[in-house]
Amino acid sequence: MSVQAFDPIARTTNIIARARSLTKVYGSSDTVVTALDAVDVDFERGKFTAIMGPSGSGKSTLMHLLAGLDTATSGTVSVAGADVSGMNQRQLTKLRRTRLGFVFQSFNLIPTLTARENITLPLDIARVKVDEEHFSHVVNAVGLGGRLHHRPAELSGGQQQRVACARALVSKPDVIFADEPTGNLDSASGREVLMFLRKSVDDLGQSVVMVTHDPVAASYAHRVLFLADGRIVSELDSPTPESVLQVLAAISRADDHLPGE
Repeated sequence: MSVQAFDPIARTTNIIARARSLTKVYGSSDTVVTALDAVDVDFERGKFTAIMGPSGSGKSTLMHLLAGLDTATSGTVSVAGADVSGMNQRQLTKLRRTRLGFVFQSFNLIPTLTARENITLPLDIARVKVDEEHFSHVVNAVGLGGRLHHRPAELSGGQQQRVACARALVSKPDVIFADEPTGNLDSASGREVLMFLRKSVDDLGQSVVMVTHDPVAASYAHRVLFLADGRIVSELDSPTPESVLQVLAAISRADDHLPGE
């Protein structure tokens, strides 16, 4: 399979997140590292998008900039119509608390709180009343109905990550950002979490952007973006593990044939 050129303008559907000329540079003078190099990309509302690439390709940097967890050197980011790149820290904190959901490799649960208390924590912090109907819908979707009064230590790794997924969904975010969400899980638990994330998109209309290194995890997405050296070099719709591996191999071969390499 040849690596297809990436064209951010080709998609005209409803956009939930957008980056234009997005650049992130670390260091200075002789130690400059360009982690992200003038990236233009759109993410579709109500879709599950995976971001892949070799170590150091810029995939986590892209997600962190989109989610307002880091600041760009130059360029712009907008999420659900909000200009993330123009926000101060107070505005970013409010955005992350009220409009974005997060799922990380580490579950980030509070050990002294029950599953229910962990799920509703963002709403409690924001002093927003829990929508019990929506809460029940989310809890049923993740299959935690009988575990709400258990603390994290009483749950399996897969159950803890499903609590984290439910926590991300309960505030009805515009988009969920997931950073290697199955990295600490066995294959069966990881499959459960990925199936839930896909179900949240297909059944609840959620938008999900996930960074992963795993071709099987990426195959749960509607679309995969591939980064290399801080740039998006390819994309793949309706991925399978095999088609993802083929694109990764093509990118690797292209890198091997760069001038001077």
